[in-house]
Amino acid sequence: MKKSVDTPADEDFAALYDRAWDILIPARASYLADISPDYDEVLREVAQRTEHAGSLGKTDIAALVVWKRLSAQTRWVTALMSLLDTHVRAVTERAVTAARDTALTRSEAARTGRGIIAELPGFRTGDALASAVLTAAAPQRMAVYDRRVQHALDTLGLTLTPTPGRYGRYLQLLDDLLHHGGARADGWTAREIDTALYWTGGSDNPTQPPTT
Repeated sequence: MKKSVDTPADEDFAALYDRAWDILIPARASYLADISPDYDEVLREVAQRTEHAGSLGKTDIAALVVWKRLSAQTRWVTALMSLLDTHVRAVTERAVTAARDTALTRSEAARTGRGIIAELPGFRTGDALASAVLTAAAPQRMAVYDRRVQHALDTLGLTLTPTPGRYGRYLQLLDDLLHHGGARADGWTAREIDTALYWTGGSDNPTQPPTT
């Protein structure tokens, strides 16, 4: 198994990931029980449009900002909205292609797509919105990252540092979890792990809005 630089030492690996799955499985069940199945409708609709268009426009990104509950009252929103939609789509088309490129590993595709999307205002720092865009581009491959996910990883002892390339390392970590989960991981996708992490990271305050 390929491990990220944040992966724990081999002697701690099995026990750490076993404990993680002990928490992720009930967390996912709680998420499904408590969150409306319609909540992700916006993400699904953007993903469907992206499937046909091969890119995301300003309207799609705006929808994901609302879905992710991020602030739209910031300078980057003005900068992004001031760009031609054709320019935004030209950049996101390349990011979509990278995220879907099965010649690349999941983490390589994530890292490449994340680097491309960083060309747009609002995507240069933080991974919350960028990860939402890439997940809409490849919902069966990519996963969403935010502050609650990071808190869950920290709580579980799964190290993910904020150094450059974090999103690629995050997807590698999810791959490690899927690989190590054995039968317990059957039927799980990276996206389903991220929802379990999201729920775990917000267990003290489930209504806390996620951020970068």
